[in-house]
Amino acid sequence: MCLTLLTDNNQYNESRTLYFNNAGDWCYDIQDAKCGPSTWMNTYPTCGMSRQSPINIVTKNAKIDRRLIPIIFEGYDHPNTTDMWTVSNNGHVIQVLLKGGMRIKGGNLSNTFNAIQFHYHWGTESDPGSEHTIDEERYHMELHILHQNEKYSSLSEAVRHPDGLAVLGFLFVESPNENGKLRKLMDALHTLGQNSNQVLVTPFPLSEIIPDKRKLKKYYRYEGSLTNPGCYEAVTWTLFAEPILISRRQLTSFTQNFFFSDLKPMVSNFRPIQKLNGRTVYVSDSAVRLFNAAGLSVLIAVWTSILFN
Repeated sequence: MCLTLLTDNNQYNESRTLYFNNAGDWCYDIQDAKCGPSTWMNTYPTCGMSRQSPINIVTKNAKIDRRLIPIIFEGYDHPNTTDMWTVSNNGHVIQVLLKGGMRIKGGNLSNTFNAIQFHYHWGTESDPGSEHTIDEERYHMELHILHQNEKYSSLSEAVRHPDGLAVLGFLFVESPNENGKLRKLMDALHTLGQNSNQVLVTPFPLSEIIPDKRKLKKYYRYEGSLTNPGCYEAVTWTLFAEPILISRRQLTSFTQNFFFSDLKPMVSNFRPIQKLNGRTVYVSDSAVRLFNAAGLSVLIAVWTSILFN
């Protein structure tokens, strides 16, 4: 989870100090192993602590938590702003700075969390590049939507508390057809790739770039960290089981058009899997309840057939 641009000038300056840490201060292995993830803890000790992200989720070990009811998305359908959003290349990822009062709550989150920004991680033309893996399977891409706990007045305060941030993670799988809901974002990325800096985009519903809410009942939950320096252990992670579809051509919009701060092609910008270190990964029970309901329907149909035939 990368974090740099925020919602006003004060927050922007604060975020540069907390997260940007100079573009050449750290990198990914594909750029240079000498500044890659295995070295981050040398400069940022938090990156070597015990609740780091991303992780591999072993589905058979995930513990059902019936408190993980569907998350409530407020403002995701209608951003309440006339201000433009900023799409930028920060030298590590492509991110979109959000405005418009979008929030999440419920789902056993500790409070209401305000949406700040979203960004993507990806691989190469031939290799997948999600940060999290499920049963050791790495997906093509991963979207992170970052939210800040509204009880904290600033980001610098939020990252110093274990309940400071909530990140929604979405995994991508390749589809033979283009995902039309991503068209507005793809248009912005095309312009950004040409300008190599930042562009403004008219706000659009965040619900357009994620699966339908009815498909977001099953998700995994664990306590972790940002996935880039300073790796603050302040994140409540929610990783959804329902993937987002994306075509090969749309994937290449990421893998072919952008460059790191050192001007090398921006590919494989994901942190390696971190140790679980005794943490519990929880899963919502929606899938179990849906399975039970389906099983009951089948049983009723069988008995009906027996009784009336």
